[in-house]
Amino acid sequence: MKIPFFNKKKKPAKPKSKLREWVDALIFAVIAATIIRWATLEAFVIPTPSMEGTLLVGDYLFVSKLHYGPRTPRTPLQLPLTHRRFYGTENVPAYLDWIQLPQVRIPGFSEVKRNDAVVFNYPEELQYPLDLREYYIKRCVGIPGDKVQVIDATLYINDEKAYVPEDIQFSYFIKTKQTIRDRVFEDYNIWDKVYEPGYGYRVHAEPKDIERMKSLNFIDDIIFSPTYKNGQILSTDSTDVDPSTFPKTPETNWNKDFYGPIYVPKEGQTIKINHKNLLMYGDVLRYYEHLEDVQIKDDKLFIEGQQVNEYTFSQDYFFMMGDNRHNSWDSRYWGFVPKDHVVGKALFIWMSMDPNQSFFNKIRWERIFSGIE
Repeated sequence: MKIPFFNKKKKPAKPKSKLREWVDALIFAVIAATIIRWATLEAFVIPTPSMEGTLLVGDYLFVSKLHYGPRTPRTPLQLPLTHRRFYGTENVPAYLDWIQLPQVRIPGFSEVKRNDAVVFNYPEELQYPLDLREYYIKRCVGIPGDKVQVIDATLYINDEKAYVPEDIQFSYFIKTKQTIRDRVFEDYNIWDKVYEPGYGYRVHAEPKDIERMKSLNFIDDIIFSPTYKNGQILSTDSTDVDPSTFPKTPETNWNKDFYGPIYVPKEGQTIKINHKNLLMYGDVLRYYEHLEDVQIKDDKLFIEGQQVNEYTFSQDYFFMMGDNRHNSWDSRYWGFVPKDHVVGKALFIWMSMDPNQSFFNKIRWERIFSGIE
């Protein structure tokens, strides 16, 4: 006797429509790309000249998340493959901050080292979730526990002269009564310049190229790191105080060329609570140590209403500087980078497009697939 249930033929699966196949393929591609972008490599583009001449405006980079370890998402409610805004918009958010998860870093195969080119979330953007703050790229010059100091535009780490990037740049004022053609500047690898009629040119350039340029007979003088306004040089004294430098107090008397000494906080390091330490590390305690209730009054520190006389840092911090030393908004102005803000290590340039060139000359062929030192 046959049992109808077991004799019943299985109906063939209905073939997917072309639209369904395309949708499934698209969903798979988005998921795969999101995982790769989160855990392994992510592409970035250089929008500003703060790292010139190591990295140029228009360089497209691959940044490794594996070196320092990928971070788990803190803000899960965001569109895949976006960061903070919808592509092509200025103010349309691509996320919701209704849920904020604890952030965990999966172990990488390297720690952040001195002189690494590091991508990180800009710490001062406190109005956004940590993982959705703007991406910055700078060179890590100071690791946890380091003493950082700039003396006459020379960087010292732990009282020794620091590594100098091969293509480091500084600010100069070229005094001349003549108009200099773009071709002349290009011959001296100078791309970032501003003409001040009747006075000369503000430029950012490499020292070796400026030295060569001094021999030109139409150059009256070249001044290193001047203070100028509306074309007029206000001062050539590089010791002038800049109140915008971190920690933004006249007590330090620092500027971009004479800065520090300042000590980079280290996980497990304990400091005494006094006027000097609160001046240097007050913002670290307020914003980056993830404390619930922090108040600083009359050189005293209160955590959750209780006065404390010592504090032990809960994470590492780093000091970042741009290779274009006089045209970089970096740690000299906004302070330390917490470890939980570190995104990844810049590995190599996969494409480079010169925004100042015409269509046929736009690609910088010599920079494609070049490593980042």
